[in-house]
Amino acid sequence: MKEIKDKILNNKFILTAILPLKSNLSTEIFAGAILAAISIPAVMGYAKIAGMPIITGLYTILVPLVLFALFGSSRHLVVGADSATAAILASTLLPLAAAGSPQYIGMVSTVALLCAFFLLLARILKLSLIADFMSRTVLVGFLTGVGIQIAISQLSNMFGLNNGIIESTIPKLIYVFTHLNELNIFTLIISVIVVINVLILKRISPKVPGELIAIIGSIIASFIFNLQNLNISTIGSINGGLPSLFLPSFNITNITGVLIAAGTCFLVIIAQSTATARAYALKYDEEVNGDKDILGLALANTSAGLTGTFIINGSPSRTEVLSNAGGNSQLPSIITAIIVLIVILFFTELISLLPTAVLASIVFLIGIGMININELNHIRHIMRSEYYLAIFTAITVVVFNVLWGIIFAILLSMILHLSHSYTPNNSILIQNKEGKFDYVNLKYGIFTKEGIIIYRFNRDLYYANSDRLHDEAIKLIKKADNPIKWFVLDAGGFESIDYTASEMLKRLHEDLEEKGVKFVLTTVLPHLEERMDNLGLIEIIGSKNIYKNNYKALEAFEKENQF
Repeated sequence: MKEIKDKILNNKFILTAILPLKSNLSTEIFAGAILAAISIPAVMGYAKIAGMPIITGLYTILVPLVLFALFGSSRHLVVGADSATAAILASTLLPLAAAGSPQYIGMVSTVALLCAFFLLLARILKLSLIADFMSRTVLVGFLTGVGIQIAISQLSNMFGLNNGIIESTIPKLIYVFTHLNELNIFTLIISVIVVINVLILKRISPKVPGELIAIIGSIIASFIFNLQNLNISTIGSINGGLPSLFLPSFNITNITGVLIAAGTCFLVIIAQSTATARAYALKYDEEVNGDKDILGLALANTSAGLTGTFIINGSPSRTEVLSNAGGNSQLPSIITAIIVLIVILFFTELISLLPTAVLASIVFLIGIGMININELNHIRHIMRSEYYLAIFTAITVVVFNVLWGIIFAILLSMILHLSHSYTPNNSILIQNKEGKFDYVNLKYGIFTKEGIIIYRFNRDLYYANSDRLHDEAIKLIKKADNPIKWFVLDAGGFESIDYTASEMLKRLHEDLEEKGVKFVLTTVLPHLEERMDNLGLIEIIGSKNIYKNNYKALEAFEKENQF
């Protein structure tokens, strides 16, 4: 025990994450209280989204929150249940077992343990860079689609309707509109009051816990007026008490669904948590270690899997709450866990009086909050093609499900990267009015100087885009206003080359030679030159035709042609 204590005290990241360095203790405690006020209703909503018992939502911000505070490096990242991963669990596992059943809870807890295992592998192999492969554009689209799906899923409970076993989003929406004559007017009034009050209070100040006020107020009203007599359903009995440790079990025939859920949740955790931690480290000019954060998330998910709760992820919204409240360490997270412990031990009986419509309204607002209209509009104005990719991802989530949405998000991210590398914006070096040389966008008919073209290819050169370089080079020479004697390839725009691209350069050398044009290379990085040498390119092009930079090549060209 002493060894563990010494290890914690000697760990710089643990100390700096927990201890408030820039704000006083009272501010940190206040921030923890605000964080608890916002987090408690939120995680109850996430439990509902995930198809888990309400109490398990509170469990996600008990032990897991403390473990991340101790072992993560980020001073600001808040972890716990999350809407995106909750929706993934529901989408992939609810078709396999009834919500809240022992079999379903076993599968969900197993997913948390598998995610912990994947995260540990990512930590050992230093794979925090996986987050970089999730395009921000399609991630915005994915979260928008999840938000729409979550919001629509709550309409039946907000209207007092029973949509039975309908699971798909569009049929749920159709059901609501075709059964409006069956709505419970009292349930609808409660839903409208909750939504309006929460929105107004958030407008006044983000620090005001509108959701918590709505929950407390509706519980009091339910107790005083016995709302069940008005056919208003309540959450009902909640098994309180501390979580117990156990190894989850499930039917092995469901292993495919469990693995799919774990894999998709893992990708979302890596992408969302790492991006959020980096953003706040940049905002506060602080050090963050992605590998240590992954370890903290792995330990948090391990505790979740062993205590019968669900996936732990970094929360951008609650991290922003902590930041706005003045929190400058992980101490507020520990304060939040203490408050949650008190709620679990003493107040679960009161929570059972909560009207279902209130929780549904809070979940509805969570979904609406995930629809980032401002960022979508910003993407549309900056890059229309990426905006369409984001919209397509959102539509995929809504029409099909979250699983297909995350698959398309990953595929579209890769396609987006490939499209950028496949169609680079290449350049020509030309002389401006002041006599200096500048790169300009490629345009056929222009040249660097009479008899020479210096051409820069602005992406890594590989099998998919190598023919583009060849075709542009030949076309530039054909369309030049004067005979070209030298064609110079500025290799500073790419760092790697594969076999197909090397064969293309050999072919380009032959084609240029037939036209009486010398093929010259400049700005070749040392490792790239070594690679080219191994591929036999240096021998063909000739080491004398490789120059340190473009100006050296221009000098040699002028000397050879007596300018």
